[in-house]
Amino acid sequence: MPRSRAVLIGALAVLALAAVPRAATAAPAYGHGPAPAVRAALGAETSNHAPPAPALAGPRGALRPLAELSARRLLTADLVAAAKWGTGQPIDDPERERQVLAAVARQADEVGGDPVGTVTVFRDQIEANKLVQRALHRRWRAAPDQAPTERPDLARVRAEINRINGGLVRAIAASERARTAWLCPVALLPEAARAHRDQALDGPRGVALARALRSVCAPPPIASAGRWPRSPVAP
Repeated sequence: MPRSRAVLIGALAVLALAAVPRAATAAPAYGHGPAPAVRAALGAETSNHAPPAPALAGPRGALRPLAELSARRLLTADLVAAAKWGTGQPIDDPERERQVLAAVARQADEVGGDPVGTVTVFRDQIEANKLVQRALHRRWRAAPDQAPTERPDLARVRAEINRINGGLVRAIAASERARTAWLCPVALLPEAARAHRDQALDGPRGVALARALRSVCAPPPIASAGRWPRSPVAP
């Protein structure tokens, strides 16, 4: 792992753990924290997940939508975990992951982005989401009285995730120059901290956000004849 990326992950993890009291670093219970806001969003008739307009110029402005949408995507982990709880359905779903990666690679190509780099970022997004899901399932097994009493519709939750994914693909494509700059970690850290605060992420979700953003800063991609390398997962 490049040193700058390791430093970024460590800084984000420290930020996440320092931002909340020690008691809050246990895995959150379903129904507390950001989950109700996500459930409310799923109940809306329409949802717009286009990348938020950057409020700043320069690299930080370019990276802000990516950090914000990554945090929003992370909030859906509560609902996915609750939808799978008690069904015997494993947290790891390789087929669903292949579908997501193929879809985002195709979308990246359509918007003129880097399919390979986009897939790399989304692998981290998926792993981060599963970190939260596993933490929740561990808590519910240890404390059954805190387990969810309602099961969200997984198809609806995934439809919401797909909409966020579309915004993330566009945010990744729009931030290519900032992401490949040497000072990308310096610009990304305050934007990750801002997303952490604005989305009210607790300790475990803050650590997961660091995992989600691990590959955002990357060396310049290799282009061939004006096109990005083809993604190995693209159909």
